[in-house]
Amino acid sequence: MKWSQIPLGVLQTNCYIVESPDKTCLIFDPGSEGKKLIKWLTKRELNPIAIFLTHAHFDHIGAVDEIRDYYKIPVYIHEEEQDWLTDPALNGSKYFQMQELMKMKKADYILKKEETMTISNFKFSILETPGHSPGSVSYYFEKEGFVVSGDALFKSSIGRTDLPGGNHKLLMKSIHEKLLFLPEETTVLSGHGPITTIGEEMDSNPFLNGF
Repeated sequence: MKWSQIPLGVLQTNCYIVESPDKTCLIFDPGSEGKKLIKWLTKRELNPIAIFLTHAHFDHIGAVDEIRDYYKIPVYIHEEEQDWLTDPALNGSKYFQMQELMKMKKADYILKKEETMTISNFKFSILETPGHSPGSVSYYFEKEGFVVSGDALFKSSIGRTDLPGGNHKLLMKSIHEKLLFLPEETTVLSGHGPITTIGEEMDSNPFLNGF
């Protein structure tokens, strides 16, 4: 099992591809540039079987329908944001001048609780990590030692909370109670910027000191 990071779009949102040895893969946050992503997957002869969203801000969902329709695969999102895909005001595309209004189709499956999920060869835990947005979730691959954290935790930073539905106190609670409880060697695959580890952020992230 291995992962790849593909920055997409104007905001360089990190899309992650997690693949198994049999060439099946999961797609996390296909933010935009669907054709570029399809070309990348085709070149590596990968077979996507599902799309998982950490949250539904516009820069994380722009290529959802293009990828879903091309591969005929389902989309998963947390119930707190199940309406965001279809509403430009909720997903933020209405307020970003460089972005067209985004009205995606509804997700195929709604995540309603923290649980361990198994799909084909992939096994991971769903962690509810709200704060950046109400329905933010992280996907923890315990055996492989990494977590897809979306915009909750970044290298030397944390997600912004000044957008509609953001809550700084709740985000800090999510980070400390859900993410920082993971093993320190866990690799953090953030929604923007470089990767990091739980241990590195515990030691040096200025936003986490003194909480």
